[in-house]
Amino acid sequence: MSKKHKSYSAEFKTKVVLELLREEETAAAIASRYGISVQTLNQWKKKFLENAALAFDVGGATKEYRDRIEKLEKENEALAKTLGKTTIERDWAVGKLKSLDLSSKRSLVDSRLENLSVTRQCEMVGLNRSSLYYRPAGPSLRDLAIMRRIDEIYTEVSSFYGYRRIHAQLQEERWHIGRNKVHRLMRIMGIEGQRPKRKRSTGIKAQEHEVYPYLLETLKNEEGQVVTSRPNQVWSGDITYIPVQGGFMYLSAIIDWHSKAILAWRLSNTMDASLVTGVLAEAVEKHGKPEIFNSDQGSQYTGKEHTRLLEKHGIDISMNGKGRSIDNIAIERFFRTLKYEEVYVKEYENVKELRKGIETFIDFYNFNRLHSALKYDRPMNVYRRSLAKAA
Repeated sequence: MSKKHKSYSAEFKTKVVLELLREEETAAAIASRYGISVQTLNQWKKKFLENAALAFDVGGATKEYRDRIEKLEKENEALAKTLGKTTIERDWAVGKLKSLDLSSKRSLVDSRLENLSVTRQCEMVGLNRSSLYYRPAGPSLRDLAIMRRIDEIYTEVSSFYGYRRIHAQLQEERWHIGRNKVHRLMRIMGIEGQRPKRKRSTGIKAQEHEVYPYLLETLKNEEGQVVTSRPNQVWSGDITYIPVQGGFMYLSAIIDWHSKAILAWRLSNTMDASLVTGVLAEAVEKHGKPEIFNSDQGSQYTGKEHTRLLEKHGIDISMNGKGRSIDNIAIERFFRTLKYEEVYVKEYENVKELRKGIETFIDFYNFNRLHSALKYDRPMNVYRRSLAKAA
């Protein structure tokens, strides 16, 4: 007897997305608890955020849907005159069903129908029956262990290794894993090695997104080092993978090049545009705006949401060249310091502990840790003192 596939109500999806937005657990942990995939969870979050404004414009939304219905009715009448109403209704319905996402298609199949078999229902909605009973699972403990080791190798070699070299090192360390799987795990982690035609990025650059030139070249000295003369001249932002027991999180941060101070940061269980725009908005609110903001070419940074926020504040946009994470060396070095001095030496049991640990470390880094590049001064001391002199 066929098992009935579990469907998800709007209330259920809202509940799960709100748990995700609280960012108290990893996406993998939430997905595993509810028996859904991380990809489905991310899709629900995206749809939730895209439609959040409707809560404050119910009238506008109602009018929009009414207009759509009227338009479809007119189209249906025109088609009915040519092909016949019955044929049009059937073709329209089948087309709509087949255009649904996988989760929605599964929710439509009902094994209790006596006159319509499950097989026929799957054919009508364009669903492979073998996928009907598939129960997605989050990353295994072994995969999480491999991802942690990949992150350690990647950090050790300053991101010069691509997936082939990392795979070779894992093989040398007696990890039994294929090259393609290493590549897939690295994509989940948002990392990629430096190569002439490919780049280390925190996301895949969307084709329609504009890529901006690297503006820090004019600030380099004879040794090729970027030298700034004041705080808020150049900020840099980036995202890095952070392991936690049973899953992983993503950390986004913004650093001031002149003082090496961390101006804002955020920990999230998803890696999307809202992560980087939230950090940028917080940094601008707390510290004003920089003259230049530099990042990689990841889709989170090339997307309209982030670039429009920069343009709104009149900030010049700068982006690393392809395969040159060294162009963003200030934030890369901070992430390296964070991982070696905090993340890798501790086993965080949950996201709450991880968040507190990172908060404590960044506070220590900004106000107490002596920085060699600052002649052993403290980042936030340099930042505030330099701003006071400029005033």
